Amino acid sequence: MPFLLIRDDITKVHADVIVNPANTKLQQGDGTSRAIYLAAGEEKLTEACRKIGSCAPGKAVITEGFGLSAKYIIHAVGPVWRGGFFGEKKRLYHTYMEVLKLAKEYQAESIAFPLLSSGSYGYPKDKALNVAISAISDFLIEHDMRIYMVLYDQNSVKISRKLFHAIEEYIDDHYVKSKEEVYHSPQMRQREWMIEHEDVSMMPMGASVPMTAKKKGRKLEDLMKHMGETFSQMLLRLIDEKGYTDAQIYHKANIDRRHFSKIRKNAEYAPNRKTVIAFAIALELSLDEAKDLMKAAGFSFSDSTKFDVIIQFFLENRIYDVFEINEVLFSYEQPLIGG
Repeated sequence: MPFLLIRDDITKVHADVIVNPANTKLQQGDGTSRAIYLAAGEEKLTEACRKIGSCAPGKAVITEGFGLSAKYIIHAVGPVWRGGFFGEKKRLYHTYMEVLKLAKEYQAESIAFPLLSSGSYGYPKDKALNVAISAISDFLIEHDMRIYMVLYDQNSVKISRKLFHAIEEYIDDHYVKSKEEVYHSPQMRQREWMIEHEDVSMMPMGASVPMTAKKKGRKLEDLMKHMGETFSQMLLRLIDEKGYTDAQIYHKANIDRRHFSKIRKNAEYAPNRKTVIAFAIALELSLDEAKDLMKAAGFSFSDSTKFDVIIQFFLENRIYDVFEINEVLFSYEQPLIGG
């Protein structure tokens, strides 16, 4: 099941489990901790924690959710940041794993985390997020659970300067350019459509085969052979051709297993755009191959939407880490992939 970054009040997230960034004495803290206590009911939650007594760093304990919509609250004690020289990274990773194991033990299907240790414990937010993503993605390889990371703002996500500049340059070259080309003549638009969709049968005699059909071994006869495939048929064929298992693909796509099962069972399944893009990334398709998959589902990329331009950047540069892509999308306030 998927892992998503969201901006929200954690006490209002609909999940089976809400995670409280606790201290070792299990007493009400500031910020997120206080908000959870207030929403759950201070007296009841304080009494439940008093009965447990304490929790060691790197460990987690569980109580009822009381006034929250969540069934349970898991109280997790992350490490205090001391410069990164005292095993903080390993301890924080272990903390996330302890929480997830406990949630699994209580048969939770969904869980909402704050960014552990990033508040009064001083763990740098970008480093804390990297550890969280590492632990959660490792957990999801073996387990199904919908996991939310609840962040207050984009400042929790810090893209590397090199990647940021590359994306900004790409957006400037493509997103702005597309606005200038809105008023193309109908003839120009028709020719661009033919090139994009590799419809050489409609091109004038003597015209060369579009470059997209020549690149990376994409033979025209292969393209013609698979014309008429539905999205589901094309997706399943690509999974087989590239030697992936179903589980590898829906995990890499950040897609729910049950969602994938519907696609496999229905040759006429009609996905939404984000689902198609998620699978294009999971299959590590080139931009041209991704366009084919989009076309099979009745979609195309648009240079007039920032989301599409960012996705095209990653496909062109063959960067296929869905969590890294979602961090960038989150920082640009765009919809995330998966779900």
